[in-house]
Amino acid sequence: MRIDLHVHSCFSKDSNAEIDSILEFAKKNGLDGVAICDHDTREGGLACARRARELGSDIIVIPGIEVTSSKGHILVLDPDGDIESGMTPEKTIERARELGGVVIIPHPFKITSHGIGYVEGLDADAVEVLNSRCVTGGANNKAKRVAKELGFPQVGGSDSHEAKMVGCSYTEVDALDRTAESVLRAIREGNVTFGGRRTPASYVIKQMIVGKIKKAKLALGIRTG
Repeated sequence: MRIDLHVHSCFSKDSNAEIDSILEFAKKNGLDGVAICDHDTREGGLACARRARELGSDIIVIPGIEVTSSKGHILVLDPDGDIESGMTPEKTIERARELGGVVIIPHPFKITSHGIGYVEGLDADAVEVLNSRCVTGGANNKAKRVAKELGFPQVGGSDSHEAKMVGCSYTEVDALDRTAESVLRAIREGNVTFGGRRTPASYVIKQMIVGKIKKAKLALGIRTG
């Protein structure tokens, strides 16, 4: 199955991607599922899972969080509760484990996107080695090299902040059946590979501008949706 493990919705402060549009483009772009990982909240993922059920969509939706640790971002898939931001990566992962979450280190060497800068010694299930929003190949290539050296399973995610870009990169998951539980189990067991491509630079720039505008409006108390 083809799953995009790193998608942002309008529940992130820097994204305007509506839930229905994410589900629409996930289908159009050939995905079997998505993990909604908004910044420091799982509300977008929970809302998307509910909406998929309402629509009768066959897109698998895994609620997740992109947690802001003291050194950068960490993806936690399907935690049974919220995770406090600002803790060390090690404490963040410890809390994720307490909540039953699957842990992925996203864009670890992309410092401009809050990459934590290392993966050695971390209790992670996988490392994101193909992040579509890396404009050049350097950060992804380093992530691939380090993940291989340390024996971490390697996954991909679009890190999309715009619905059209969902699935630009993805993870091929060898799961027993078409359920979120099987996908999560396959990640834990390392039955994954990455695929896809980088997002065109024009879309990355557009997404960054949209994100900054939304953040500014929120700071001023202006409703954005």
